[in-house]
Amino acid sequence: MPDQLIFGMEVVLNGLMAGVLYALVALGFVLIYKASGIFNYAQGVMALFAAMTLVGMMEGRVPFSHLINAVFGTEIHHFGWHLPGLAAILLTMVIMVALAWVVNQLIFRHLVNQEPIILFMATIGLAYFLEGFGDMMWGSDIKKLDVGLPQGINLMIDETTLNIFGYGFFIDNLDLVATGVAALLVIALVIFAQYSKQGRAMRAVADDHQAALSVGISLNFIWVMVWSLAGFVALVAGIMWGTKSGVQFSLSLIALKALPVLMLGGFTSIPGAIVGGLIIGVGEKLFEFTVGPLVGGATENWFAYVLALIFLVFRPQGLFGEKIIERV
Repeated sequence: MPDQLIFGMEVVLNGLMAGVLYALVALGFVLIYKASGIFNYAQGVMALFAAMTLVGMMEGRVPFSHLINAVFGTEIHHFGWHLPGLAAILLTMVIMVALAWVVNQLIFRHLVNQEPIILFMATIGLAYFLEGFGDMMWGSDIKKLDVGLPQGINLMIDETTLNIFGYGFFIDNLDLVATGVAALLVIALVIFAQYSKQGRAMRAVADDHQAALSVGISLNFIWVMVWSLAGFVALVAGIMWGTKSGVQFSLSLIALKALPVLMLGGFTSIPGAIVGGLIIGVGEKLFEFTVGPLVGGATENWFAYVLALIFLVFRPQGLFGEKIIERV
């Protein structure tokens, strides 16, 4: 088998793994957009904040220690204990639910039936506030996140491909775990949205706020629930990306790569977020592998956005999105 074909197969596999990580971020966008029509610009920062909080809990850091030390002249940074990974994850989930409640109470319950651009601007403000609040709470240093997930090359895949092709594929164990987690998340979210009472209420709120209110659906409850789910998805994405590259400011920028994923899969489709992520992941890796050397490389930075632009021209609702109908 030609070497280029073998290398291409490895590129495709790594692209699939990268696409799953993109899709994890896109899932949070889809959840909030389905229930409220809000494009949540703060989703990437929510992943960063969740990862920072998780690290702080695990390491026993004192929240706002820099502020406390500056005001009182102390040198307090740690409580002196460490939390196990599972306990820290559960506590972080509680904090993300509390954050969802606060966001709804202070911001979005006052913006019912406002124009989409107003809601979008509110999420931009929320993103910058959360970013600064997280730095003030836990510090702006780069943090290492380790919750016990396997990392490094998968030896079984490496040995199997070496025996078959004479070349071992490098597939990261963390990417395999992320793939499994993403699959479970999608299955759970689809079942929840389609078959649960709360899921049907969520879809009703997305269609028409006033109509949902008229049949007794609590808008506040649905929005808190959806933002809590998005916070949980952000935590999962933060764990995967934080473990892979450290908890740092660049983690918040993964939201930008989720945009073309949403444009391909559709803003209202949970399976579409996964399919869009896989298409973007494989597409950008293959394009870099095949066309990159001919154009000077660095095509991964812009390929996804060009592909999304093409979709916007010919199919603006995405592959799985609902057809756009203008009422006049």
